[in-house]
Amino acid sequence: MAEVDYERIFEALPSPFMIVDTKLAYVAVNAAYTEAVGRHREALVGRNLFDLFPNDDESGIRLKQSLERVIATGERDTLAYLPYPIASDQGVVENRYWTAVHVPITGPDGKVAYVMQNTVDVTDFARIREAESLPFTSLHAETRLLERTREAEEAVVGFRRLFQQAPAFFAVLTGPDHVFTFASDSYARLVGGRNVVGMSVASALPEVVGQGFVDLLDRVYREGYIHNQEGARVMLVREAGGIPEETFLDFAYHPIRDAEGGITGVFVQGMDRTEAVRAARQQRLLIDELNHRVKNTLAAVQSIASQTLRATADPQQARRAFEARIMALSKAHSLLSERQWHDTEIGTLIGQQLSAFGDGRVEQSGPTLMLNSKATIALALLVHELGVNAARHGSLSVPKGRIYVDWSQAEDGRLVLHWRERGGPPTGQPDRTGFGTRLLNSVVAGELGGELNARYEPDGFAADFEIPPQAYSAAEFEHV
Repeated sequence: MAEVDYERIFEALPSPFMIVDTKLAYVAVNAAYTEAVGRHREALVGRNLFDLFPNDDESGIRLKQSLERVIATGERDTLAYLPYPIASDQGVVENRYWTAVHVPITGPDGKVAYVMQNTVDVTDFARIREAESLPFTSLHAETRLLERTREAEEAVVGFRRLFQQAPAFFAVLTGPDHVFTFASDSYARLVGGRNVVGMSVASALPEVVGQGFVDLLDRVYREGYIHNQEGARVMLVREAGGIPEETFLDFAYHPIRDAEGGITGVFVQGMDRTEAVRAARQQRLLIDELNHRVKNTLAAVQSIASQTLRATADPQQARRAFEARIMALSKAHSLLSERQWHDTEIGTLIGQQLSAFGDGRVEQSGPTLMLNSKATIALALLVHELGVNAARHGSLSVPKGRIYVDWSQAEDGRLVLHWRERGGPPTGQPDRTGFGTRLLNSVVAGELGGELNARYEPDGFAADFEIPPQAYSAAEFEHV
């Protein structure tokens, strides 16, 4: 995976961003910031913010206090509708209005080393508000006011669209009842397309009442408290007419202040992290399942090694048998890996394990039937061992010999599998119990809790297997 170039991302952000150190000297600015303040990057970096943009009135004091508060407390701070004149490189001074969010950036020692400011130019909004408060003294004044308002509104459209269509969700709540005055498109999608503007949080989203979020909003509005939370669990109605669903959000509540510093509302922003949280849970389940499978596989390898070495005194023969059995295990794991360890189809599994014995020598038939991962591993070893035994002593040891495998599902759900060898040498009950026989009994009776009926018939070895449904039924991992 390519390394993320955060410097390029910072530079490309459409919103103005700047970073100052604890002495309030510029450390970094992005292109949007230099455009907003009308200064080149070289004229900013390394210089003190208030040396470049001096302001001894209330706005300058509020801005400096906000930055110093973030440095002292390590907590975010938000300034809304802050009037602050900006002088360009050419000396042109323009009165502008800003909304600024100040975020602490800590160093290796955990202390605040820098403050990042995300600035939004809200001059057009402020001018509309100012225009609305002017008296209509004449037709000329009224006409000019309408022209100014129309121009300002047109200029605001692009800014509003950024918030309206942003992937993150935004909302503005006003007053002690937290009435929606703005909600972005992503916020509307989050709450199932409900039109919440003009309604209080409690009436627009009744399902969140009692989950603690209204209490948090009350505290933000009452105390100026800033709340940030990651992966917060909330039961939220996500579809019209639906029931509350488990939802996970990263969100922040920031107080909105007027020019006098009084709190007038709450600014809400965040991201829907539900899919990410579910993916993390699924990954955790997969890791746990993988750990479980690895332990089982290691135990199977240990058992195969022990039984193989015990069954023969010839080291070379033992090595070949061991490698073949491990390969059978590996093939089963490959099938499961392709299916994310959910299940495999029995016909595919049998065909894979017997493919090494040549085309046309094995006939298999039966319905499509899915096996869980445990049964896949067990039956892979079982079918492999039966095939190897047929190649050494049974029907596959002669050119005209054949194997017939068929399976079905009984009415009670049991898997019934028949193995028949035909066209091989005469068979008889062996003098001693070999590894293959011990494996059959261990897998069918021990691992799968089923029943085995093996017979050495005159025309070839035959075996019937019955496996209970709970031992082989495919079941995907728990959905979250």
